[in-house]
Amino acid sequence: MRKSDAFRQQGLKALQLPLSSAAVPCINSSPAARDGGSYRKMRYAIFSDIHANLEALEAVLRDAEDQKCTHYVCLGDIVGYNANPHECVARIQELDCPIVKGNHDEQASLIESSRDFNEMAEAAIEWTRDHLAEKDKDWLRDLKLQRQVRDFTIVHATLDTPAQWGYVFNDLDAAASFTYQHTAVCFFGHTHVPMAFIRDDGVRRVRVEHLRIEMTKKYFINVGSVGQPRDGDWRAAYCIYHIEPNSVEQRRVKYDLSTAQEKIIKAGLPALLAERLSVGR
Repeated sequence: MRKSDAFRQQGLKALQLPLSSAAVPCINSSPAARDGGSYRKMRYAIFSDIHANLEALEAVLRDAEDQKCTHYVCLGDIVGYNANPHECVARIQELDCPIVKGNHDEQASLIESSRDFNEMAEAAIEWTRDHLAEKDKDWLRDLKLQRQVRDFTIVHATLDTPAQWGYVFNDLDAAASFTYQHTAVCFFGHTHVPMAFIRDDGVRRVRVEHLRIEMTKKYFINVGSVGQPRDGDWRAAYCIYHIEPNSVEQRRVKYDLSTAQEKIIKAGLPALLAERLSVGR
């Protein structure tokens, strides 16, 4: 056999060798994704407004695992209001997932408040600042305001003016963000109320629950709040984005409410913050 033929055969054998799992790193994925799930089998657990409620966060992550979610996305406001800011920051860091900054994350990372909050929120953010490590504040400060994750966008508040922390409650508010939305789907938080807006011939608001995505339309979807829901339902809220069959599912999860409330009172935070958790307001 000629030397060139021998080299050619060795090359063909090398191409036939199976790739090891270590050769293709999988970032921000659960064991389900690392076990060979294709893009079509991906399920994104997308959550927002944790607000230092560790009990609610852990319950959501357990539910996401039970639902075989393969990836995680956080839409900000990891801290504020509740009693476990450092622990929630650490837990989100462990996930190594795409994250955007919320207004409470920003305020907690400042040396002193910009006075944009009401009295109760201000008291909570001052307490939060005192209970975060400097490295936690540095990490929160460096978070981006918006990002694209594969073929969808994430932002905490609005796409038109993300740093001004505007609220989207109606069609007109959503229309402003749609102008700056360059993907079919964008997920947001901030209002603590799950809802979705669809732009086709016009802009209309719909319930999330089970929403089928049509690529000829645009969707601006609020996933609700993990740690302080405000839609009259005390259970933690988040969404699952199923890549196949291209749909969004709203999830509600019970958590250890009494422990979360007890921590707030013991920490010396405003008692109303504990009371409102039980009524979802």
